[in-house]
Amino acid sequence: MPAPIATAPPAPRLLSLDALRGFDMLWIIGADALGGALANFRGGAPARLLAGQLDHVSWAGFHFYDLIFPLFVFMVGAAVPLSLDKLVATGGGSAALHRVLRRTLLLYALGLFYYGGFATPLAEIRLLGVLQRLALCYGGVSLLYLYLRPRGLVATALLLLAGYWAMLTFISVPGFGAGDFAEGHNLTNWLDAHYLPLRKWDGDHDPEGLLSTLPALASCILGVLASLWLRDSARRPKTRGWLLVGAGVALCAAGYLWGLQFPVIKKLWTSSFVLVTGGWSAVLLGGFYLVLDVWQVRAWAWPFVWVGCNPLAIYLASNLVDFGKISERFAGGDIAAALNALWPGLGGLVLAVTGAGLCFGICRFLYRRKIFLRI
Repeated sequence: MPAPIATAPPAPRLLSLDALRGFDMLWIIGADALGGALANFRGGAPARLLAGQLDHVSWAGFHFYDLIFPLFVFMVGAAVPLSLDKLVATGGGSAALHRVLRRTLLLYALGLFYYGGFATPLAEIRLLGVLQRLALCYGGVSLLYLYLRPRGLVATALLLLAGYWAMLTFISVPGFGAGDFAEGHNLTNWLDAHYLPLRKWDGDHDPEGLLSTLPALASCILGVLASLWLRDSARRPKTRGWLLVGAGVALCAAGYLWGLQFPVIKKLWTSSFVLVTGGWSAVLLGGFYLVLDVWQVRAWAWPFVWVGCNPLAIYLASNLVDFGKISERFAGGDIAAALNALWPGLGGLVLAVTGAGLCFGICRFLYRRKIFLRI
């Protein structure tokens, strides 16, 4: 077995990565409640605009809510060098390889558990979902990181994006031809319909399906590259942060430009979608890095850090525990009715904020007692 390339000295933990992960997790578990509350809130056009951004685009296009999942994939990639370099330095390449394979399998199994586990009839088991995609991205990109240099990672990302574009643009789909990106007419959906067994999220195809896993790997690689950039000691930390923000803006521009031909579609994870979301992810990570790790303005971010250090725990808890029902015990009933009478929609907004507060409280409890769910 060839010796791994990733032998750089371990780097200190990035507070910005933990905080951004926590920021993202709160939207993952609470955006639906907040978006619904804002939709009923008497706040005029600003409230309606914000509520719209907290809902997915039906097909082509981009809302803030469409960034949440790819941002997490990006951060999975950003954490890869921080964890694997330390493991390679202390245990060698075989230990790192063993951990990658073990974590990939466990995370995939948790994905099956999240969507019902053994309580679900066989035909309703979802083989590919959110956690399963994270498992495949983590495993695939970790292996690439162990055996490729940064230039190889860049080349791989470009090959994935260009290859995915070429397949969807030039391979003919029975009944629809080539280059048709409409739902159900494209190669990605066709392959899911014919070769992905058991349950598909959208009828006969899945937004986390077979072929779209390839560009998702590129999203994860962008996170790896961003992490390596922030650890490049040849430049001052402030310069690294600003250049990462600038690179993010350039990626967004390139993605929207590519989207004129290859539309930005989350459910297909199109190559233009990878660039747009990777760009926004880089802007956010660069901004968090400047504020938290360079300027060290940190007091505001600790609640996000609490959540970001236990993302798997709070994600699984949100599947097993109905935070909405618990919120109603604190701010529902007559309290919510009185708030709605005072200002239409205020009761729902308070309930959504209360749910977020419960998540903060649980994660703070775990953080202070150094309880972290790891796989």
